Amino acid sequence: MISNPVIDAMMNRKSIRRFTEEMPSDEIVETLVRAGQQAPFAAQLGSLVVSRDASRHPFHAPLLFTVLVDVCRLEAVIGAHGWSWVTSDAATLLFGLQDACYMTENVIIAAESLGLGSCLLGGTAFRAKAIAEEQGLPPRVFPFVRLAVGYPDEDPPPRPRYPRSASCYEGRYVALEGDALCAAMRVMDDGYLAQDYYRRLNARIPLEDGREDTVPDASYSWTEHMGRKWGQWLRDAEDLLGPLRACGFDLSGGRDPRDEG
Repeated sequence: MISNPVIDAMMNRKSIRRFTEEMPSDEIVETLVRAGQQAPFAAQLGSLVVSRDASRHPFHAPLLFTVLVDVCRLEAVIGAHGWSWVTSDAATLLFGLQDACYMTENVIIAAESLGLGSCLLGGTAFRAKAIAEEQGLPPRVFPFVRLAVGYPDEDPPPRPRYPRSASCYEGRYVALEGDALCAAMRVMDDGYLAQDYYRRLNARIPLEDGREDTVPDASYSWTEHMGRKWGQWLRDAEDLLGPLRACGFDLSGGRDPRDEG
């Protein structure tokens, strides 16, 4: 495949969980923010809150970016022209999450290109109410994901990915099954075991509901980890609908929270 500095930054990116104490300069922070702003967008529904208090950050990262789905700003913009928001929250969040994702990825790649490392904190949305209070977020602003950023103090290899044949299809989708499914699973499991990934991070997920755990550490890998995660956690939609409501979004089809009070 073709190689250039941008592609190399993408291909070499990995999650960093140990950082040096060095604080990136104001110029670097400005560059990361501007790179995030230049991402593609549906309606510029992404915003950032930047924290520089390493003592309070996961992994003691010097920088912590909170990426927001920011509908509050656009409501003010259209309101200045006499319009009221009528788009459903389901559609609004679809486009808002797209914008936030694009912004996040731009910040990640820009950081990588500047010699910084990063780690996404995917559980951010489930702590939305606490984060909104901590950062003074108004209604209609949702903390989607957080990104820890700083200079790496470790150099792990990039994590494995499915083979291309299991991720890209010509013309129409092909469901994985049989030998093709087993081959894709084997690529992932062998890659993670070679890195001793889950044992090194002490990230093994315990079994719930009284299930007996018979999988030895030597064979606990990606596909088993995925089964335990997606087969046990977050069974109730309220786990996410509650935080969304707390930030002024309603996907229940009921009364619009903006009409309350």
